[in-house]
Amino acid sequence: MSLRKQIGAALGSDEAVVIGAVLTAIWLLMAGSFWLFGPDVATPLSGLMQLFSVMAVLGPIVLIWLAVAIAGAIASLRSEAADLRLRLGQMRDAGGGRIGATTAAAQPAVPAQPRPQSAPAPRPQPMPQPVPRSAATDGRQTAMRFDAPASVTVAPDDLIRALNFPEGPDDVETIAALRAVLRDHDNSRVIRSAQDVVTLLSENGLYMDHLSTQPPRPELWRRFAEGERGAQMQQMGTIEDQQALDLTLAMLKGDEIFRDSAHHFLRHFDLMLTRVGTSLDDDQLQLLAETRSARAFMLLGRVANVFG
Repeated sequence: MSLRKQIGAALGSDEAVVIGAVLTAIWLLMAGSFWLFGPDVATPLSGLMQLFSVMAVLGPIVLIWLAVAIAGAIASLRSEAADLRLRLGQMRDAGGGRIGATTAAAQPAVPAQPRPQSAPAPRPQPMPQPVPRSAATDGRQTAMRFDAPASVTVAPDDLIRALNFPEGPDDVETIAALRAVLRDHDNSRVIRSAQDVVTLLSENGLYMDHLSTQPPRPELWRRFAEGERGAQMQQMGTIEDQQALDLTLAMLKGDEIFRDSAHHFLRHFDLMLTRVGTSLDDDQLQLLAETRSARAFMLLGRVANVFG
């Protein structure tokens, strides 16, 4: 290895060493020219003046190589930062590949559906209001609860209102209920996963308000909340809109983001029913079944064969 490369490796920047060497040579050339061709001084310089002269020559050189060292340190930090970003990107890609493979492997069998029949074009539906998120979280940290809200008691009526989402900025009662529910850790997960699914469905022209459905009987909700499954529980999937069923099936098969969001929502809505389903009265269960979130649950549950 050449002397220049050895110095560059020690200081961390080969280009900075070259620039520093050039500037040093120029400065020494200028200083030497001054001493050789400058005016003669009749009086000899005192010791203090000689010291000042040496410092005047060496001072700029010291500053030049100090700047070279700083530039080398900055270049080294940039290189380490770039390497760290590359490693994080590789870890994120590897983690995303494992998650996608696990999700695809765990996806339940979906029954084949007939071809869609003609249906009237859907009218625009009020979009659910954005759910405030306290902080952005890394997808690889979903199991950690460092920034999760504490568990608090949520009134059943507030939970039901929040699951239907506000009709607009003037829906003060539902907005207040939504804020109350979001203070609870478990219920906030249900709300956010439901909003993701309802939003993705609406972006494909499928609005929960327009679904033709006959809400399941309250006792079916209770039995499902208690963990009962089987042929009789298929009555939970009361969505009969064939066009909506076919569109949802196509999205589950062809859209990985929607598929992950749907499984996430189904899991958290199921857990919510286990927590509160048996404590709700018939009227509250009837209202719950009419919410946008419950309609999305019945639609996805039927397509993904959750109820059988």
